[in-house]
Amino acid sequence: MKLRKSRMARKGRIEIIPMIDVMFFLLATFILASLSMQHLDSLPVNLPQGKAEKLSTDTPVTLTLTSDSKIFINRTSVTLETLAATLKPLLHDSQQQLIVSADNEAPQGIVVQAMLQARAAGAQQFLIAVQHK
Repeated sequence: MKLRKSRMARKGRIEIIPMIDVMFFLLATFILASLSMQHLDSLPVNLPQGKAEKLSTDTPVTLTLTSDSKIFINRTSVTLETLAATLKPLLHDSQQQLIVSADNEAPQGIVVQAMLQARAAGAQQFLIAVQHK
């Protein structure tokens, strides 16, 4: 009579299905976390097309001008008269860059007047937002 061992010798297996589930969960978590870290303070406007380098500032200040001549600073509506007073506390130093995001249909005169008011508030460097081709 042949006696069986109480425990059969089996090789261990690594189940890969739960590992794939965990990896997809981590991937989705990191994607959502990276999307929530972006600072999108401008309003959607129809930007002119052009070639420009990517922006590399930490906390940009955005001056948005819409096609119907409305002015926004970081999604806060302002008028041409209150633009300098509202913008001055947001500019921490003279090297802070101001992003001008003007609609393609915005009147040129209002864009120039807004930039002059921003210069009076202390902005020295202007970046023009364009849509990549």
